[in-house]
Amino acid sequence: MSGPRRRVVAAALAGASVVAGAAVPAADAAAPRVVTVRGVAAAGPARYDKVRVVKVGPRRAKHVLVLVPGTSAGAGYFVPDAQDLVKRLKGWQVWAVDRRENLLEDQSGLDASRAGKLGGQGLFDYYLGWIGNPAAGRHFQPPGTEQTSFARRWGMKTAIGDLHRVVRAARRRGRDVVLGGHSLGGTITAAYATWDFNGRPGAADLKGLVFIDGGSGSQPISVADARERLAGIAQGSPFNDLTGFGLPWTAGVFAATGSALALREPGAASTFASWPPAPTSLLAPVRTTNAAQLGYAVDADTGPKSLALVQAHLGGLAATGDPRPWVDGGQASLRRTARAMNGIRGVDGFAWFHPLRLSLDAGAVNGGVANPAQRALGVRATHGRQARLPIYAYETSLGKGRVLSAARALARRARVPARQVRLVNRSNRDSHCDPIFDDFATNDFLKTVLPFLRRTA
Repeated sequence: MSGPRRRVVAAALAGASVVAGAAVPAADAAAPRVVTVRGVAAAGPARYDKVRVVKVGPRRAKHVLVLVPGTSAGAGYFVPDAQDLVKRLKGWQVWAVDRRENLLEDQSGLDASRAGKLGGQGLFDYYLGWIGNPAAGRHFQPPGTEQTSFARRWGMKTAIGDLHRVVRAARRRGRDVVLGGHSLGGTITAAYATWDFNGRPGAADLKGLVFIDGGSGSQPISVADARERLAGIAQGSPFNDLTGFGLPWTAGVFAATGSALALREPGAASTFASWPPAPTSLLAPVRTTNAAQLGYAVDADTGPKSLALVQAHLGGLAATGDPRPWVDGGQASLRRTARAMNGIRGVDGFAWFHPLRLSLDAGAVNGGVANPAQRALGVRATHGRQARLPIYAYETSLGKGRVLSAARALARRARVPARQVRLVNRSNRDSHCDPIFDDFATNDFLKTVLPFLRRTA
């Protein structure tokens, strides 16, 4: 990167927060805003003992839906759904939790892009173009395993401790709180409701539970399996590697940069596809636009099976064109999907560094029933019988019956009246992220959770 260009990028990165902050009118009740909540003391430097929360909705709301993201996901991907909900739910806010691991990310280039101060090629070079390019200038410096070894202990205990601080903040001034989560966030929701806070169940803080294609079944991992996986985490990276490249951050960076390019230079030829290291599994058989590249990789019919955790029904490639554009035709528009993935200033829709320990501990939650693996891992989700709360659960094709089965089991265990249990089966229609990415007109999750939430108010 030349001297003049480096100075332009640096200025854009430095000024991005001011410009981006001015882009949304403060009077808009549905405009997202980010606050920081102090977390619990945990492994690692004290600067990571906090979480960010994206708040959407009127400040004087009496009811709060707190949403927890799933595996390798960030709070930003809830923003479009949150805006749709608060527009239709009088007196509600939605709070989306951005877990502490997301503090390891470098959002500076994305913020400059969001502010319109950094072009597509500059953004791509900052995050990916430098790889294999010894002449690259200033760029993203991902932390290595030695720098982040403390995250091997960022498990369920840490996540629940941080979430407890968020729920406590949401309950201030007498507000009611409904807790929900997508995918692994559903498991964390079940863990919180059944967690033992010094003899008091987490359910005592809540007015209802929302499981979005996630939850906790009744088949815990064995102690032997837990110990074997703990040993593996102790020897390797603390983080999940969705792409299999040995670089855990790449899936999040691919999504963040790809969605930024799709939003800001949608009709330009795909920058990602022209990058030599780009995985062929993500590339279309023809030259595409930036928008079409994102759509092809995320659509349930064309994206690789390994990325089922981020897929929805978007549409398809146009029949003609060079570069080939994308044509909406599924349940989710490409633009809304890109908005959810790209997020807002400082917070995108992915977790670039997802702790393996958190996913391991999730296997011991067991619907709030004590088991040997909980003792081995320090999980305290033992109050399943005390989680007597209204329950909503939504299942897609990825759930394969497990999500609704887990919700039924929790309802039986806690003796929740049948009239307070709402189960929605869309396993023959939706992919895992359709409830998150779909436009309101085609989003059955939003349409069915709205009456459930109204009844809890």
